[in-house]
Amino acid sequence: MKTVLMVAEKPSLAQSIAKILSRGNMSSRKGLNGACSVHEYTGSFLGQSARFKMTSVCGHVMTLDFIGKYNNWDKVDPAELFSKAPTEKKEANPKLNMVKFLQVEGRGCDYIVLWLDCDKEGENICFEVLDATAPVMNKPRANERTVYRTKFSSITDTDICNAMNHLGEPNHNEALSVDARQELDLRIGCAFTRFQTKYFQGKYGNLDSSLISFGPCQTPTLGFCVERHDKIQSFKPETYWVLQAKVNHEKESCLTLDWDRVRVFDREVAQMFLNITKVAKEAKVESVSRKEKAKQRPLALNTVEMLRVASMALGMGPQHTMQIAERLYTQGYISYPRTETTHYPENFDLKSSLRQQANNPYWAETVKALLSEGINRPRKGHDAGDHPPITPMRAASEAELGGDGWRLYEYITRHFIATVSADCKYLQTTIAFSIGPECFTCIGKTVISAGFTEIMPWQSIPPEESLPTCDRGDTFTISEVKLLEKQTNPPDYLTEAELITLMEKHGIGTDASIPVHINNICQRNYVTVESGRRLKPTNLGIVLVHGYYKIDAELVLPTIRSAVEKQLNLIALGKANYHQVLEHTLDIFKRKFHYFVDSIAGMDELMEVSFSPLAATGKPLSRCGKCHRFMKYIQAKPSRLHCSHCDETYSLPQNGTIKLYKELRCPLDDFELVLWSSGSRGKSYPLCPYCYNHPPFRDMKKGMGCNECTHPTCQHSLNMLGIGQCVECENGVLVLDPTSGPKWKMACNKCNVIVHFFENAHKVRVSGETCESCDAALVDVDFNKAKSPLPGNETQHSGCVFCDPVFQDLVELKHAAMKHPMHRGGQGKRQGRGRGKGRRPGGRPNPKRPKDKMAALAAYFV
Repeated sequence: MKTVLMVAEKPSLAQSIAKILSRGNMSSRKGLNGACSVHEYTGSFLGQSARFKMTSVCGHVMTLDFIGKYNNWDKVDPAELFSKAPTEKKEANPKLNMVKFLQVEGRGCDYIVLWLDCDKEGENICFEVLDATAPVMNKPRANERTVYRTKFSSITDTDICNAMNHLGEPNHNEALSVDARQELDLRIGCAFTRFQTKYFQGKYGNLDSSLISFGPCQTPTLGFCVERHDKIQSFKPETYWVLQAKVNHEKESCLTLDWDRVRVFDREVAQMFLNITKVAKEAKVESVSRKEKAKQRPLALNTVEMLRVASMALGMGPQHTMQIAERLYTQGYISYPRTETTHYPENFDLKSSLRQQANNPYWAETVKALLSEGINRPRKGHDAGDHPPITPMRAASEAELGGDGWRLYEYITRHFIATVSADCKYLQTTIAFSIGPECFTCIGKTVISAGFTEIMPWQSIPPEESLPTCDRGDTFTISEVKLLEKQTNPPDYLTEAELITLMEKHGIGTDASIPVHINNICQRNYVTVESGRRLKPTNLGIVLVHGYYKIDAELVLPTIRSAVEKQLNLIALGKANYHQVLEHTLDIFKRKFHYFVDSIAGMDELMEVSFSPLAATGKPLSRCGKCHRFMKYIQAKPSRLHCSHCDETYSLPQNGTIKLYKELRCPLDDFELVLWSSGSRGKSYPLCPYCYNHPPFRDMKKGMGCNECTHPTCQHSLNMLGIGQCVECENGVLVLDPTSGPKWKMACNKCNVIVHFFENAHKVRVSGETCESCDAALVDVDFNKAKSPLPGNETQHSGCVFCDPVFQDLVELKHAAMKHPMHRGGQGKRQGRGRGKGRRPGGRPNPKRPKDKMAALAAYFV
């Protein structure tokens, strides 16, 4: 029996698809990486019985990066990143072991069916999966086809079975266009980001951004926000005058008339018109027109429109909206949420999608009326040839989806029902008046049939007071004519919805990447999201954009990126050569980069005005080991120490607090130690600012604190405070935190595992001896007599934290509350005793300290 491997993009999708195809008759097991399951069943494939294995990946399997040495910011000239620096595909998430998992499941399979999302990114992941599985699958017989691709837009029985019956091939050109975009964004983004981050962070202390990033899409996105800010700043309000008349007819209520001239900007001219109209005693009806008009129902819903409405009406950011939409899609509630199309194909079963909604209390009546009276064909929109518009695929209730999930689903459903409803029809009555020589107008609207506005009430025509019945030649009494003084208003800051519109119009990003670019400029502290989801640029964002305009406007204008997007689309269509597009685009940006570097003084002049130099920022904290003067601690991101006398800057661990560590000094370089802490529930460790930036020993890397330092005799080092191997991660060592008393703890120097022990102990020390069972260092504990939990009210005990029965009830494992991805470690929040967890598999030597003291000293003097 042949074996068919099927791969989806997410574990939840794999489960849903397998359930549909196996009709619920399948067995499931966890894969070796723990994140993906494998669902197995038997069925028929290409007319023969076959064993199916349905599994998934978790998004991209591989990611593009520079090879090792080119990731070192200090040793590589950013200009080399355009061409010299070789790139390689690395596993996107090494912890998931996705390549090994795919190879284990793919070994011995005869066919592969790719169920990745049907967009360009999905095509790219298809080839990442094939690269992993092709070498281990059974070799095909001559000319036998073994690779198949499905095309589907929703997770419904009909769509999935239809996709399985119409198998195609993965599109190599679309995958190449994604490779090209990844490489361009990596090379261009990294070169500019590294240069400007190092240049400006070395000069200014209050930039408040850990990375001054540049992105070929991100920067034009920021450019739109700053352009609007500049318009607001340069706006000069002007005073204007409006003539307002109120008239009434035979005891009916007052009508307010609009002046046909709208407004005038000259006070004297406005006064003249007022004087002329005041002479008249009554207003004469010049004409009455009644016209039936229609407000068109909306076009079918695509991604950009969904993001716009979610931001504007639901108050949800684009990134958050996409996450919710993807969840609704994987659960089968809506069709694929990434689409540029606003036109339903002729064969799309609109009635069946509509029938699904017939029992929802919010719109059941409208839906039933549409089904009985017949639906309207949706308006003809744009067909981008990707997926059908976003459509509800099954009924849901507020209790099922809850919160934002329901609000987005409700909007999508109402929009869909509106597209198959009738247009809204209304009667517009216009009465033209003359008061003396001046003309005025009054307009009223009366709804004839509500149409789609029944289901989208926010689009409805507001109920207005009906206009009085009158004919040409009738006269109305003037109750007042007055002059109103007003001022022109500046535009407001861009809303996310307006920014999305501008990005779509200028071809910046795709429907999938637009939310990412907007999220990036918020995270980089270039803009802040104000009330009404308006994007207000920060000082840093404004200075950067003005700097780009000053040096090379094309870096920030949408034109060049728009042209690159067109080239990438040509690669996807097979009309442009991948290598030529890459080479040509990189050559343009390489020239721009060199010019940018040569002209950086222009941006620096703008920075000087807005930001303080390092020497004038921060507060004195610890002494420099070179000049013994105080270094200043700069708290703004990225936090660092700066010695103005030596003109040196030392980076520090981020996302925590820094304070002086008892005025103790490093024995190697005489710098005063500082203590980093992530809070009372987190971990803390001392570090030497110099060693943290310039590792003193070969086996240390940049960014290591004293809890990883291999100095053989320093009282703060790993050798003196290390206790035993971490109970969760492979390479970590549990190190005593000497500042944690009386709530003593030891923390892993690699992951976020924390072991609380010996609460209220007077003193805890790491002994020079080791445990015979597990090779962990023994611990000496002193308790006060009144608070001693030791048997027989003893106050002192020496033993192994993991093996000693006396200590077993005094040890508790937790996970640190960390704010930074660098410190993420074990999964979940397990708690329990740490007893017996210090043993190392296969009797590996204790990484705490070298047994051979001479080897340690040799390492010290290297």
